[in-house]
Amino acid sequence: MEDLPLDQVRTLLAVVDEGTFDAAAAALHVTPSAVSQRVKALEQRTGRVLLLRTRPVRPTESGEVLVRLARQVARLERDAYAELGLSPAGEATRVSVAVNADSLATWFLGALTRVPAALRLCFELHREDESHTAALLREGVVMAAVTSSPDAVPGCSVRLLGRMRYLPAAGPEFAARYLTGPLEETLPRAPVVTFDRRDDFQDAFVRRLTRGRTGASTGRHLVPTSEGFAEAVAAGLGWGMVPEAQAGPLLRAGRLTVFAPDRAADAPLYWQQWKLDSPALAAVAEAVAATAATALRS
Repeated sequence: MEDLPLDQVRTLLAVVDEGTFDAAAAALHVTPSAVSQRVKALEQRTGRVLLLRTRPVRPTESGEVLVRLARQVARLERDAYAELGLSPAGEATRVSVAVNADSLATWFLGALTRVPAALRLCFELHREDESHTAALLREGVVMAAVTSSPDAVPGCSVRLLGRMRYLPAAGPEFAARYLTGPLEETLPRAPVVTFDRRDDFQDAFVRRLTRGRTGASTGRHLVPTSEGFAEAVAAGLGWGMVPEAQAGPLLRAGRLTVFAPDRAADAPLYWQQWKLDSPALAAVAEAVAATAATALRS
């Protein structure tokens, strides 16, 4: 196949990022007709449909491959300009990373402060469940991700960061009211706090406890922030699996109790990133790994 014209690939990326052909045309300072022609030409050259003409526009599986290519080319170009001293003075380099809410609330921001300021990086963080962050890498939305998957996304490297420990916890009054008696009987009926509708961590804990007979109660509160989740459990709305780092201060204050101390759950976390010789990505990876080595369990 002939080489892919970079102007067409960049146009595809602009359409995906802007959401519509008209918005992409405005961002590229060309007409909507020119944008449409470039995308059609790229589809003809590859022999594949690259975009779903929805609102907003979404890439197909083949389109995701080219979107990822466009972002990688842009990353390499910026690094090359920086090494040649051709970058505009003071211009920051943007690095996009997907990270789960619990890491973001506990240790991840500390990692970013360890990246050398001389690199002038600007971070764009995408909060997503650790079981879904790899999808953002696959789609080309981000350059790197904290993920629960040890399987490398095509074109990416993967390394184990450590394990985040979660404690089965509840407020003392809640535990006294709902959790007296055998846990395998009381816990499935007790109100529970979950992060969102996709969060099955609490259900998995109950299934292990009951040997697969049932999951957590259908009486559940959805609290979609890490800090709010821990506070909801401490306030007595329900029980939940609270990250060890967040549980510590609440335990010391007497606002939280661990009702099954021998059943803590460890969730492995991995760092995945594009396989690029990029100083910016390398610096972020080293800072994340160094911070995780002290914040997470080995």
